[in-house]
Amino acid sequence: MNLFLPEMTASRYKSNSQIVRVLSEAWMKNEMYCPSCGNESLVKLPNNSRLADFQCEACGEIYELKSKGSPIGKSILDGAYYAALERIMSSTNPNLFVMRYSAGRVEALTVIPKHFFTPGVLKIRPALSPTARRAGYVGSWIMYDEIPDGGKIPVIEAHTERDKGRVIEDYARAVRLKIGNIDLRGWLMDILRCTDKIADEIFSLDDIYAFAGELREKHPDNHNVRAKIRQQMQFLRDKGFIEFLGGGRYRKIARR
Repeated sequence: MNLFLPEMTASRYKSNSQIVRVLSEAWMKNEMYCPSCGNESLVKLPNNSRLADFQCEACGEIYELKSKGSPIGKSILDGAYYAALERIMSSTNPNLFVMRYSAGRVEALTVIPKHFFTPGVLKIRPALSPTARRAGYVGSWIMYDEIPDGGKIPVIEAHTERDKGRVIEDYARAVRLKIGNIDLRGWLMDILRCTDKIADEIFSLDDIYAFAGELREKHPDNHNVRAKIRQQMQFLRDKGFIEFLGGGRYRKIARR
């Protein structure tokens, strides 16, 4: 895999964001494989495609690409809020590639399976002022730090490509958590994010219960949060993300 962005003429593009989009999409088309099935290449979709940038012709998975020339940080700029929210709640939500580039090459690339996105990951931006060119436009941020670590699968780290087989294994592991129901998905991802916030590999049920107040705010219609926590912990155990040790103690099962 060549990590350098392609050298190509982008003179017809005036803004840096347009140039970066063209170069990063060309790199993806030339270099990236499908992390879902391992197919050697992805097809660039037409520029006016509403939902995604790339598709795998072998398995049909679709992908969107977000690129930044600065550290990813806590959030990533996204499109119109209500359209993005509708997309997250639909069955056609794309998987997401997040690229960090510097000095003309790819520094980091992460893929996030689509089912790790919930309405809670999306944050509304203030509407543009009446004097703005796009007056009234309501944009959004993807709150990157709210996505569970298990859904952030590194493809390239610190200018170094990871083994393709390991990436595909990690992706397949993440797919075990796929849930179509948006409410149940929200609960699962919130519980998984709570386990991420616990520093120790081995933790207790009380450590998870400590997040009950936070979870109650996110899910005000649920009046038995502790029972819901235990239910989701059992699901995470069944899917191989945590191990029950007995006596209300658990161990995180990390990616290999």
